[in-house]
Amino acid sequence: MSTLTIAAVQYDIQWLDQQANFKHLERLISDYFNANTAVGLLLLPETFSTGFCINRKDVQEPENGGIALAWLKKMAQQYNCVVAGSVLVSQNDKKANRFYWAFADGTVEYYDKRHLFRLGKEQDHVEQGQERKVITINGIKILPLVCYDLRFPVWSRNRQDYDLMVNVANWPAARRHIWDTLLKARAMENQSFVVGVNRVGADGVDTAHSGGTTIIDFTGETLVAATDNQQQIITTLLDFSKLEQFKDNFPAFLDADEFALT
Repeated sequence: MSTLTIAAVQYDIQWLDQQANFKHLERLISDYFNANTAVGLLLLPETFSTGFCINRKDVQEPENGGIALAWLKKMAQQYNCVVAGSVLVSQNDKKANRFYWAFADGTVEYYDKRHLFRLGKEQDHVEQGQERKVITINGIKILPLVCYDLRFPVWSRNRQDYDLMVNVANWPAARRHIWDTLLKARAMENQSFVVGVNRVGADGVDTAHSGGTTIIDFTGETLVAATDNQQQIITTLLDFSKLEQFKDNFPAFLDADEFALT
């Protein structure tokens, strides 16, 4: 197995202002790349270009690609890496909370958020994703999740089909301890690296977010974490040979229960 350098962007999303968010991100990312070596995967929070404004019909991109996807593709090509973040996309009479992965060669993969946040009535405006996906970068298999998906361990159970779990979110400060706890739990129970990417600042409905962007290893240990309530890019090099060795020495996955998703 190989290595992969991850960069995760924690920032304050400007409500309903795509151009302001693009410009702000471009400055943050440019400053980061000027001071650091290249990365393989650059991660942005859930609904990175608008904020979590699911109930507005005017906040959705065309299903075949819009401004936000074009921007992701541009950044992927500019920095020669995969750039990934979630966007609200037209889907039937509602929209999808679509986690796009833009590759430097122009190809795109995506995962649609499965678990819709009932307390925020996300299900009234967003179509439920139907497919669990694994995305591969340089031989590294990655399970993409979005925010509320983190609470549901069956959906994210490792069937030895992924090495890294990524969750991008607008997770509120009021429930921050749950975010912190579940990220570590998912890493330990699935014997995988985990990256959680969250925003900071208050959104357009005054929901506060404190961050908690972090990269965790397969034992639940934090490798690197962003400072709370600050805009910051964190990065680390993940060595997947260490994961392989750990699983060889402690093969708990061999005792996992059989199950099927329906």
